[in-house]
Amino acid sequence: MPLTTRAAPSNSLRTVWLGLGLVVTTLWAGSASYVLVFHDDVLARFVARQAAMQAAYEARIAELQTSLDRTNTQRAVDRDGLESRLSALAERQAGLERRQAAIADLTGEAPPSATDPVATGAIPEPTPAGLELRGGEAGLGRRSARDVGTRLAGLERALDRFGEAQARGLARLAARAGRGADRLRGLVARTGLDPHRFDRPAPGLGGPLVPVSGDPFALALAQAQRARGDEARLRRIAADLPLRRPILGEFSLSSGFGTRLDPFTRGLALHTGLDLKAEFGEPARATAPGRVTAAETAGGYGNMLEIDHGHGLVTRYAHLARLSVMPGQWVRAGDVVGRVGSTGRSTGSHLHYETRIDGEPVDPQRFLRAGADLDAWQFNAP
Repeated sequence: MPLTTRAAPSNSLRTVWLGLGLVVTTLWAGSASYVLVFHDDVLARFVARQAAMQAAYEARIAELQTSLDRTNTQRAVDRDGLESRLSALAERQAGLERRQAAIADLTGEAPPSATDPVATGAIPEPTPAGLELRGGEAGLGRRSARDVGTRLAGLERALDRFGEAQARGLARLAARAGRGADRLRGLVARTGLDPHRFDRPAPGLGGPLVPVSGDPFALALAQAQRARGDEARLRRIAADLPLRRPILGEFSLSSGFGTRLDPFTRGLALHTGLDLKAEFGEPARATAPGRVTAAETAGGYGNMLEIDHGHGLVTRYAHLARLSVMPGQWVRAGDVVGRVGSTGRSTGSHLHYETRIDGEPVDPQRFLRAGADLDAWQFNAP
């Protein structure tokens, strides 16, 4: 009996192990059979999965490469565009500086330094390095391109404003010169002279005819130059007219121009000038530059001198105590030409002063009043 009881568990354990072994053997046999039977299908699916993964990776790499190429291309386009804008800005700035030099030359002022933005209104010349337009490994990112584009836009606006300021300044200059020329032309006309008698071309001029370009600034500059030229020419004309006083010291007008009672005959007679009562020996001065054509004793004029100022204009000084010039001598405005006296047909110390146009006596007061107005205008001019 004891032997029988110990053998039973051993048989049961053996049965379990045999069952497990059978299951394992069955599974292995089944798997081996499955592999043997479906080997090609499994391998095909495995290869397909690997191919799909490779294709996905390659597509992603191609997509990234395309994006990179697109980015690089855009960077190159941005850089080229910004460099083109920068080059255009530099050319515009150089053009504005040339215009500023032309304006300075027109006004007779020294051209301002091109590197002085305050004086010229110009901007410091931008450089590619300063605007981060470098190539190579540094590159030009989209954000930096936007930043540089913003800065370039600001520079473009600054140049626009300066160009507009130049145009306004040139227009004001032309208008001011035009007003000055009109005023001087009217002043000349008030003396009884036709301003057009001075419109003869200056000698020694010539050259081929080169029309002015159609550029608005060039046209405005030409207009301003013409206005300034007219004003300067009329100033020179005015400087050659007998507009100054023949006596700078104290004097009084004892007899005017025109019909009067003759001091000797007491009958009506034409007085061809002004009688300026002054102290004996008071300097008599040239009222405009010119050449002395006569300096002599001339009948009722007494000691008389005559100065030719050109353009048909002549002045005469009579009753002088002494002549200080001689015929052929060139005198400047304000030069002493004689001393006040009472020679010739005279009742006392005074200067007889005449102005003549083309040989005909005209009222010297026209010239003296115009000269006083010119002095006041120049004194009050800005």
